[in-house]
Amino acid sequence: MFETQINSTLNALDNTPISVSSRKLLHKLLKETPRLEKILLTHDSLEEVRNAIRLWVMEYMESHPAAWSFYKNESRGRKAMEKLTWQDYGAIRIMDYLDHAGIQIEDLNLRGKRAVSEPFKMLWLGAQHGKGGAQSNFFRDMIHLFRQFSGKTRRPDPDKEQVIHWMERHPSGLEDGIIQIRKKNKARIIEVLARKIDAGEIKSPKFTFPKELSWEEKIEKMHQWWEDHVFHLRFAVRSPELLNELLGNSLDAETMEVLQRAKHRGIPFFINPYYLSLLNVDVPDHVKGADLAIRYYVLYSKQLVDEFGHIVAWEKEDIVEPGKPNAAGWILPTRHNVHRRYPEVAILIPDTMGRACAGLCASCQRMYDFQRGHLNFDLDKLKPKETWDEKLQQIMKYWEDDSRLRDILITGGDALMSSDSSLEKILNAVYEMALRKKEANKQRKDGEKYAEILRIRLGTRLPVYLPMRITQKLADILAGFKKKASAIGIKEFVVQTHFQSPMEITPEARTGIERLRGAGWMVANQLVFTAPSSRRGHTARLRKELNDIGVMPYYTFSVKGYMENSSKFATNARATQEQMEEKVFGVIPEQYLADVKEFPQTAERMTEHINDLRQKADLPFLATDRNVLNLPGVGKSMTYRVIGITRNGRRILEFDHDHTRSHSPIIEKLGKFVIAESKPINTYLQQLEEMGEDRKEYETIWGYSIGETEPRPSLYEYPDFDFTLTEEITNFGEE
Repeated sequence: MFETQINSTLNALDNTPISVSSRKLLHKLLKETPRLEKILLTHDSLEEVRNAIRLWVMEYMESHPAAWSFYKNESRGRKAMEKLTWQDYGAIRIMDYLDHAGIQIEDLNLRGKRAVSEPFKMLWLGAQHGKGGAQSNFFRDMIHLFRQFSGKTRRPDPDKEQVIHWMERHPSGLEDGIIQIRKKNKARIIEVLARKIDAGEIKSPKFTFPKELSWEEKIEKMHQWWEDHVFHLRFAVRSPELLNELLGNSLDAETMEVLQRAKHRGIPFFINPYYLSLLNVDVPDHVKGADLAIRYYVLYSKQLVDEFGHIVAWEKEDIVEPGKPNAAGWILPTRHNVHRRYPEVAILIPDTMGRACAGLCASCQRMYDFQRGHLNFDLDKLKPKETWDEKLQQIMKYWEDDSRLRDILITGGDALMSSDSSLEKILNAVYEMALRKKEANKQRKDGEKYAEILRIRLGTRLPVYLPMRITQKLADILAGFKKKASAIGIKEFVVQTHFQSPMEITPEARTGIERLRGAGWMVANQLVFTAPSSRRGHTARLRKELNDIGVMPYYTFSVKGYMENSSKFATNARATQEQMEEKVFGVIPEQYLADVKEFPQTAERMTEHINDLRQKADLPFLATDRNVLNLPGVGKSMTYRVIGITRNGRRILEFDHDHTRSHSPIIEKLGKFVIAESKPINTYLQQLEEMGEDRKEYETIWGYSIGETEPRPSLYEYPDFDFTLTEEITNFGEE
């Protein structure tokens, strides 16, 4: 019955007339491509149309062996992809469309409805009958595809000077003019909060004014409190009304309506005063829009509000049943404290304040959990309970007996939201476990030894959201841990943070980063490639500004999730375009890769290392990040092909796993992962135009339909063991 309903719906769509604008675009396509027009108008069946198009593309393939080999998966990987011409991309995509004609996938952008790809059927029905229901964005994409295949378009790669010009459009939070703007923002926020504290409208036992203070003294007291990270957590914004007031009542009516609806739907608000001071209010024209990437993290979209209550979990590995393997095949010690996908890496999510964050990102994957009332912003309830100590030891025993684990990422939430004492307890437990594991290995023969712990990481956005948390006391704790952990063979100590924009790099953030590096911990950045951060030159400028303060780029993630994050989403074609046309100017030459591999060993000198290498290699920035999408089960990958397109122009991508790294033994059984993107290319370009961008600068985006995951930089490769590991894989139990 379900299939009957689907077929009935598809038949109805097939008989839906196309719009006037779609007719004009189809006419343009046929006029530009006479052979396609002849095929569509002279064949009486869809099968004949497909066969004629396949024959046409095969004529091309016969004289282009690199394209044929790649299409057939006989050659694969980054080097094979780089041999392809722009025309090859088009030929391969048409063949993939033909091979997957009629494919139906569950489209979680549409709450589980079926997404169907029948591009040549849509063209045939449109050309012969003016029907098919295809929308204008579909025809725009097809026009660009056949221009590419016909050789009418080329890929004119920008030069370094062009990329630097794009970078210069995006100011940094360290520029004098921006610093002055933030001082005014801070003063405005302090005055509003001071009035509310004085009137008793907002209260905190720790932050109260003595009665004898004058107004000026109260303001001075507020400035002192501003340096205390607890102040920002206690007075974080939790309502649209206060948000607007702190922003000088600058939010427009439409934005406020969305925020009010979000409040009514139960979507939490949590924005700390420091981070709010980074949003522009009443600024000169030359910096208007400079804070867009930050605003997209603070302000909710209509799509998020509409989808709240229907959001589907993205991460399948987080679904854990006691004693049963997760989606990647790993058996975990507790239900909610360990996340695991790869053999070498495990994530620890503590039952402490570390489950919380210092702000709520609008694209947070936890929105799925928030729908059920599982909020992580009631900070008092997140203080460690007695059972946590037992769980912590249980987790350590699990890791001690693991044959492959060598890398532990402590995150949450946010690792640095834990108190100093809670974090120190976790680190000490890890140290003791690593020591026991090392001692146990002495009793094992070579070839039977377990992997030992080589890398400890802390996942945190606090250097960005709340740099006041990076105190000297915290730095001393991290330095002390590194000293004793290094003595037992742990070699790398990394803080993984998340700067989204060069505007987030402030004097306060720089100080926090300096303290972390001074403690001997390397700082690496993970960027989420949202629509505003995907503007030409924005990510390149971020890399450069991060390098300037001693931070190494680590990952550039495509936005994950479905329709709830569609306003934030930048298409994977844009991620590939940025990688191929902008990031390329920061790729480290091969002769320097061995030097880079040693950087983590002397992290306190990272700024010096970066500056020396940029000067020697004449690079504007070091592009040590990899562009990836975090896929359920499959892991981080940018190895994909566009295999279909919906009636409304949303591309359907088939992802394979990253073949450059080791995976769970279950990976080959998982197969490939297919997604329908949440917006068409043209909708994305229209969004950029609304931000003030010139869409002509992005014209090559239409042609990017193939991706291959970049090699893992030597900087992030694990140090080698001086012994041979066992072939045994523990804690694994695929069903």
